[in-house]
Amino acid sequence: MISTFAKSTIAAAAVLLSAGAAWAGAQDFTIVNKTGYALKHIYVSEANNNSWDEDILGRDVLNDSEYFEVSFAKAEKTCKWDMKVVYDDGESAIWEDLNLCQISKVTLRWNKNTGVTSANIE
Repeated sequence: MISTFAKSTIAAAAVLLSAGAAWAGAQDFTIVNKTGYALKHIYVSEANNNSWDEDILGRDVLNDSEYFEVSFAKAEKTCKWDMKVVYDDGESAIWEDLNLCQISKVTLRWNKNTGVTSANIE
């Protein structure tokens, strides 16, 4: 599991470390890695943004079967976000227009036959 230190809070344009539910936003969600491989970077940015915000994992890696809790600032109002994950080997996958106000968990899986990373959204 990722340590408490590694839990991140996303503000509109910056990623901040958070400790406690006082910062909880409607967009909070959990990322579960069931790909079979480590994820080196995870980026979450407002939808239709032309660039990615900072890596929310920081210096950590999200190993297979681990999860990461993403917490937004309570004042954040945006619901639509894009997410990008990058594997150790540099391969990546992107999901656009995720309505994080309606999502509580994203489980990532990699299909060996197709080479595609999919996201099961709850």
